[in-house]
Formats: sequence, structure tokens, C-alpha cells
Amino acid sequence: MLRADNLHIRRGRKTVLAGVSLQLEPGEVLGVLGPNGAGKSTLLGALCGELAPDDGEVLLEGVALGLWHGSRRAQRLAVLPQVSTLEFAFRVEEVVGMGRLPHQAGRARDDEIITEALQAADAAHLSGRSYLALSGGERQRVHLARVLAQLWPGQAGQTLLLDEPTSMLDPLHQHTTLQAVRAFADRGAAVMVILHDLNLAARYCDRILLLEGGRPVALDTPQQVLRPDSLKAVFGLEVLVQPHPERGHPLIIAR
Repeated sequence: MLRADNLHIRRGRKTVLAGVSLQLEPGEVLGVLGPNGAGKSTLLGALCGELAPDDGEVLLEGVALGLWHGSRRAQRLAVLPQVSTLEFAFRVEEVVGMGRLPHQAGRARDDEIITEALQAADAAHLSGRSYLALSGGERQRVHLARVLAQLWPGQAGQTLLLDEPTSMLDPLHQHTTLQAVRAFADRGAAVMVILHDLNLAARYCDRILLLEGGRPVALDTPQQVLRPDSLKAVFGLEVLVQPHPERGHPLIIAR
């Protein structure tokens, strides 16, 4: 379980994150929404240990994140940053296999997991190809498979942090990606995902953290957070919010 208590992060004299507290629950997908510059990626950086908070703390299974090292942390916490780049012509399977480095499961089991993770990310057909020959969206799905493989098959006590995993994807693969994320959480892992699409967040997230100016505005269910007044205040966007005619989650329509 990953928990943040009253996080504050400053860059120079500017506070870029202030007063953020949250707990990622097993089996949950927590979405993080907010306009550009709201502090979303800064929060993810603090939760994965890339950024040290000026105040507050991050705990993994009740232990300060900084006290976790090497493979022990990598077996419990995986991170997909907003930009993942490789400059070498690795085969797709080799890139996904990097997620298995913290483990000692054996070659045969690792190969099974690589195949399953590629299937989950709808990228199995890319096997055998050079990473450098892939499109941006294909590379994004391969990196999703890599972090899924790192924690595969997902269970309580593991946490997956994703920074805009749908940003380069077409509409079909936006949904297949979040369906894979949802299935991963349903097996017990805790997931936090940064998104820009309000309707994707409404459909796939159990709770939503709404940030503005580095501060939390709301943290609750999609029904409670995705309200016209809140979205107008944070995004400056006039919207209608109606129940989805088939699924019942909020459906956000720009006016």
C-alpha cells in the first residue's frame, strides 16, 4: 500500500505541490486530473521517489519510501513516466523483458510473463520487431507491457503509477490500455493514472483526485468530483454532466 501524507514540494521559491494526502487502495484505480501545470507529474515523481518532498512523507507498506531499495522496491512499485525513450534497436520482447530484471523467476517463466504482458497491452503482434521501428503509440504500448511485466500478474501490495499512458494512442487503444489497467487492479494491485480525458477517467477510475495549482480540490468518486461547478472552476470549461445511458458513470459533454 502506498500512502502520501501532507506532501509539499517547492522549486526555488515556488510551491508546486501543497497539502496532498492520499492512500492507494488494493484493487483500486485512482485517476489524477487537472490542467497543465497543476502538479500531476510532480505528484507522481514524489510517489515513486524521484522527487524528495520538502514536507510530508511517502510510505510504502508503512515504511518510508526512501528506505526501500533495489529489487525489493521494484517488485512492489512500477512507474510508467510520461516519456520513455530508448536509443538502441532492442527487440520488443527485450524491452518488455527489462521489467523482469528485479525478479529471479527463470527464463521460461519470464518468457511466459512477457507474452502475457504484451497480450494485455494489445501489443503481442509487435513481437520480433525493433523498438526503433515502432510508432509513438506502439512504443507507448510496449512500455505499458514492460511495467505490467514488472509486477505481473498484479496483486495486493503492489502499486502501478502511470503518467498519461493514453496520450499518444488512438481511441481504440486508449480503451484497450485502460481496460488492461482496470484488469490489473481487479487482480489486487493499486493503480494511479494521470489522465487528461475526463470521460476516460469517469469510466475506468474508482476515485479521482482533482488538482489545481498544486493543491487538491477534490478526492472522491467520479460522481462526486466530475461536477459542472468543479470542472468550470478548475478547467474553465462549461460542461453538461449526465449519466452514461448504458454504464451509469458520469458523461461529460462540453457546452
